[in-house]
Amino acid sequence: MSEDRPVKVILEQEDGYAFRIRFEGDALEPLLGDEPPPLGEGRGPDPARLLLAAIANCLSASLVFALRKYKNQPGAVRAEITAAPVRNPEGRWRIPQAEVEIQLAEGEEAHQHLERILEQFEQFCIVTQSVREGIDVGVTVRDAHGNVLLGDRSFEAGA
Repeated sequence: MSEDRPVKVILEQEDGYAFRIRFEGDALEPLLGDEPPPLGEGRGPDPARLLLAAIANCLSASLVFALRKYKNQPGAVRAEITAAPVRNPEGRWRIPQAEVEIQLAEGEEAHQHLERILEQFEQFCIVTQSVREGIDVGVTVRDAHGNVLLGDRSFEAGA
C-alpha cells in the first residue's frame, strides 16, 4: 500500500445482501461478500469476518516483516482470530474485542532479537492500530441523479 494515495475499495450489489468487492489499483479478482442466512445466503465472508481477517492478516504480516528485518528466516506463520459479537445497550450487534493468536513455525531460539520484535511489531500494523484508535467514518448517500440524501463529507488524502 502506498502512503501517498487513498485506499479505494468499490462494492457493487450483486443480489440480496451479496456484494462484489473490487480493490482499485490492483489486479486482484473481485471478492464476494455476503451476509449469513437467514439475511443473506452466506456465499462469501460477511463484513465482520472481513474485518477480523484484516486485523489478523495485518498483524501476521507485520510480525513476518519485523522478523525478516532482523535477518530471521521465519517459516509459515499461522494466525487465528476469535471474537464474540455482543449486543450493545441499544440492542445492536458489535464486536467489542478480538483475540489474535499467531503461531511461529519455529521455537523462539531460532530467532534473533525476538524480544525487541515482539515489543514493537504491532505498532506497524495499520489495520489493528487504526481499529484500536478508532476510525472517523463519514457517510454520504446519493440518489441516481447525484443528489445528496445524507451527509456531504469528502475524504481528502492527508486531511
